[in-house]
Amino acid sequence: MANSLAREIANKLNRDLSGSSRVAGGDINQALRLDTPEGSWFVKYQNNPQGADMLRTEANGLQALAQAGIIHVPDVTWQGMINGTACLVLPFLETGSKTEDSLARFGRELAILHREATADHYGFREDNFIGTLPQANNSHSSAADFLIQERLLPQWVRARNSGYLSDSQACWQNLLQALPDIIPEEQPSLIHGDLWSGNYLIDSDGTPWLIDPATAYAPREMDLAMSSLFGGFGPAFYRAYENEWPTHPGYADREPLYQLYYLLVHVNLFGAGYEGSVRGILQRFS
Repeated sequence: MANSLAREIANKLNRDLSGSSRVAGGDINQALRLDTPEGSWFVKYQNNPQGADMLRTEANGLQALAQAGIIHVPDVTWQGMINGTACLVLPFLETGSKTEDSLARFGRELAILHREATADHYGFREDNFIGTLPQANNSHSSAADFLIQERLLPQWVRARNSGYLSDSQACWQNLLQALPDIIPEEQPSLIHGDLWSGNYLIDSDGTPWLIDPATAYAPREMDLAMSSLFGGFGPAFYRAYENEWPTHPGYADREPLYQLYYLLVHVNLFGAGYEGSVRGILQRFS
């Protein structure tokens, strides 16, 4: 299948295929590298029922980030269906080392993106996905309302319906009541939305690139909270961000509230191993 898909995509691009090879595509997608005399492309593909929507909204998120013109984002070369397989074609990027200079540049550019790419309301022009899970992006005027209604509540309901966190309902209700007094109100920022270390890269020239977004206009602190949840960014990244556009006082205390969303996502994707982290945050803020 991979060989025939490579030939079909090369035809779509009007390129002569000189070679193809499998590359790591993560837990959700499979991936190929396509080589042609004019250059190389990275192809993500999947056959899941929602695969077309997942890759279409990913492409739209990449284009939204690219339009901001601040952090490098791969151009969407082609996105669509080939014989029932959903595909997303991007230029192939050669990765380099993550140095202090490259991470500092990344932190500074992320702060500029958050400060300059803004909207009047929280949300996005379409719903999208985080991993394989639907992510709603209805419009809200309040950061706390957006965080509760579009992020936390859908994942909480999904987790409870799957039998998780049955002992935490009282703490959950207490957190919902407290949250509007804790989350600061800023102009909504365009965020990556799933900013863990696997969703950015540094190329061979030391340039940072964003990949695999779950974009929305949202509280900017969500990107920072996700970046620190599993590590992989380094002190230079955070120093540069704060030097360019400092977070509101008390961010370190608020950070777990944003991480709660991503931990609930992990409960729903990967199971009970993340319940303890969720419980700890609920107890802390209730």
